[in-house]
Amino acid sequence: MISPELAAFIESGISVIVGTRDARLRPDCVRGAGVRADPGAGTLTVFLPAATSERALANLADNGRIAVTITRAIDHRSLQVKGGALEVRPSTADERREIVRYLDLLAVDWGHVGVPRQATRSMNHWPAFTVTFRCEALFEQTPGPGAGGPLTRETAALSHGRVGA
Repeated sequence: MISPELAAFIESGISVIVGTRDARLRPDCVRGAGVRADPGAGTLTVFLPAATSERALANLADNGRIAVTITRAIDHRSLQVKGGALEVRPSTADERREIVRYLDLLAVDWGHVGVPRQATRSMNHWPAFTVTFRCEALFEQTPGPGAGGPLTRETAALSHGRVGA
């Protein structure tokens, strides 16, 4: 479901927004502090800052449902990945280095649209939780006629001049 090219886009240091919901279907949204793709396993791992993730973590414990939207600031190329949580745990010291690397890349991405580097670097990001989830569905979210549609192998091959370029 996740090609190596799509994984490179996902891990390129772009905006990560994580959505969850509770048992009454009330949504919660939190900014992720990085994401890692494992194309072979069909999973994504997202890092959630502890200070802003209390509801998201409770929702994941309740039902495991997660949606991650990944967007590049310069052109709004976006995709959404939905799935079910496989593991939720405190992040490790090695993962903290991944998070810092992500923030460095995000500062470059946001810098293209005028966000000062210091604003990005001051984002709350540690301590964090690591959430690994099974990718069950991919959706094109880049603004335009295909937005909201499923991202299949065929549409990914056609659109990844858009989503992954």
